[in-house]
Formats: sequence, structure tokens, C-alpha cells
Amino acid sequence: SRLSASLCTRSVRRMHSRAALSHVDAAGRAAMVDVSDKPTSARSATARAVVLLGPVAYKALVEGTNAKGDVLATARIAGLLAAKKTADLIPLCHPLLISHAAVEFDLCATRHLLTITASASCAGGTGVEMEAMTAASVAALTVYDMCKAASKGIVISELRLLQKSGGKSGSWHASEA
Repeated sequence: SRLSASLCTRSVRRMHSRAALSHVDAAGRAAMVDVSDKPTSARSATARAVVLLGPVAYKALVEGTNAKGDVLATARIAGLLAAKKTADLIPLCHPLLISHAAVEFDLCATRHLLTITASASCAGGTGVEMEAMTAASVAALTVYDMCKAASKGIVISELRLLQKSGGKSGSWHASEA
């Protein structure tokens, strides 16, 4: 309703006035942060996503019987490509020259799940948290796409930043949250 939209708009405006959001200008509009004066420094980040496959899709994955081929190899390549293309996907991300990216997998047979850990690093004026998170999420989506024939009930969860280092704010670990 119009009243609900009005209340939500006011809440967003109040939120912007209370918090210093880096991607919002003085008028409350989305804006890309100017990083031209930031010094170049080594940056790194690690993110995680969890894919709850269920017993049928998990079995196909570990036995290598998935009809679409090698799920983990494809998901790894998709995650690496996503890290490099983050600025094309997330509107206010700066294009970065990624110096390294990695996607690793951990299988848990008792819970039929796959943990995806993605990392990215660069030397630049802004961090690589979004690149690591994008790599983890696209790798997880690729696993879903390749395994959905075995189970439509696959759940992607727990996408989160695990750690970041570099830049003005220094290091941060999820255990500090």
C-alpha cells in the first residue's frame, strides 16, 4: 500500500542519516566510492557458502555419476571466472586486477553437504571481499545447476565473509563479528 511504501521510504532515509554508508551520496542515492586517492596495498579475502545436497545428489556427486559431468571442476572454474567478473555483476564494485583466486571444496558425508571456500587477493585501492563472496556464490549456484536433476531440494546457505585483510580497516575475521 501507499502508506507502507511511505513508511519504508522514511525508514530508509532515517537509516542513511544515521549510518555512514560508503555507497550512498548526501542525497541518499547510490554512488560509486572514489578510491583514486587510496594507497595501493595488498588485499585478501575469504568467503564461504554451504550447499545442502541431500542424499541422492550427494551420492551422484561423490560417485561421479552426475549426468552433466565433473561438478566440482566446473564449479571451481565458474567461481574463478565469477571472481574476475564481479564488477560486471555488482553495480558499484570497482573492477580489480585480481592477482590470485581459489575455490576449494569440503564434503561432509554425514550431512550430505558441500562447503565451498573461495579466496581472492590483489594489490589495489579497495578490497576483494565481493570477489571472494561472488566466487563462493557462483560456485554454489553451479553445483545446484549441475545437480538439480538429482534433487530439486538442494539448499544454498551460509554465504558469508570469513576474513579480509589489507586496507585502512586492516584485518577482520568472522570470529570477531
